[in-house]
Amino acid sequence: MAETKILSISNIATIGVITAFTCILAPFSIPIGTIPISLTNLVIYFGLYILGAKKEFISYCVYLLIGLVGLPVFSGFTAGPQKLFGPTGGYLIGFIPMAIVAGIFVEKFERKLIPSMIGMMLGTIICYAIGTAWLAYQAHMDFVAAFAVGVFPFIIEDLIKIIFAAVVAPQIYKRLVIANVL
Repeated sequence: MAETKILSISNIATIGVITAFTCILAPFSIPIGTIPISLTNLVIYFGLYILGAKKEFISYCVYLLIGLVGLPVFSGFTAGPQKLFGPTGGYLIGFIPMAIVAGIFVEKFERKLIPSMIGMMLGTIICYAIGTAWLAYQAHMDFVAAFAVGVFPFIIEDLIKIIFAAVVAPQIYKRLVIANVL
């Protein structure tokens, strides 16, 4: 019975490991302007396959709290409220509904390639919309200018991440299930 609880010891440990991966990989970024190329969404995509939507939601929220209190886990090894509520903060917040939407597709369609990719694309579009609206507000630009800065340069790179996650993450998930980790 304890295995089905969302907060069993095993689940807490797995959530902690994925949170740690997010904290380790997300700060590495390539600055290309206002919005850097980051691995955050890739780690979230993998977390969805391994944890599922609810537990990945918890993992990502813990990551946000870690960054909010000052540990440098956001892109470019930054942290604090100024980052979370600054021009790029909308994308950080937008990852929450992205994970929920993508996670629903990954789980509902049993980690199948095309439906999972569609879910990740829809979730990413939602993240783009939230992040772009916030960027436009914070940077005092119109939505089209914010889109040009905050979305357009990332479309190809994000599609590559989605394809990579959709192909590799189910294999990792299967191996973790076989190893009795999940």
